[in-house]
Amino acid sequence: MTRRGNAEHRCKRCKMHQSLCVCALIPRLQTRARLLLVIHRTEERKPTNTGTLASECLVNSEVVVRGHEADPTLALPVPEGTEPVLLFPHEDAVNIVDYALPSRPVTLIVPDGTWRQASKVRARVPGLSVLPCVKLPTAEPSLYRLRAEAHPHGLATIEAIARAFGVLEGLHVRHAMEYVFRAMVERTLWARGQGTTESVTGGIPNGVVRHDPRSGAVRVS
Repeated sequence: MTRRGNAEHRCKRCKMHQSLCVCALIPRLQTRARLLLVIHRTEERKPTNTGTLASECLVNSEVVVRGHEADPTLALPVPEGTEPVLLFPHEDAVNIVDYALPSRPVTLIVPDGTWRQASKVRARVPGLSVLPCVKLPTAEPSLYRLRAEAHPHGLATIEAIARAFGVLEGLHVRHAMEYVFRAMVERTLWARGQGTTESVTGGIPNGVVRHDPRSGAVRVS
């Protein structure tokens, strides 16, 4: 089946195959900190993207798409009264823990794309070069198993956002986001024949029979 044909079988919100949709598990979390996701246009349409899933979890969030030739410049909507910071481990980045108790709410700007695309955001998006960069504390490795990670300490975008908001807002926010992320990963792996039904976070929707969403085949019992 073509990529377009396969896309027709996917949920428009979570991008999972409709039979394995995780939308019912997505929390709507109220936070003082704000997420501004700057996603590359080629990443936006990938079913394995997790940044947009993170934005669905956070009520106080916004997504900006970059990389369109018709729009070489990009103005980022950062509300007055917030402290904008860029989440990326540049050489001058400070630990995000330093912003855990800010005098004003943080607007966390997160680049979403390949490591190469994300590393260029600071130089290519107007206004970002003057903002402070923050990095995450050293922690456990990624649980993402749907893509090969080029960077040894790389995380899925939703994992990075969840850990950042865990510092800024509390562990309950991190855990709620990680729950739906695990469900996404484990349902996808289950559909590919990896893992048991009992091991899938959030379970498998009633009536779904193991299948490979990439083939377009959907069978329910």
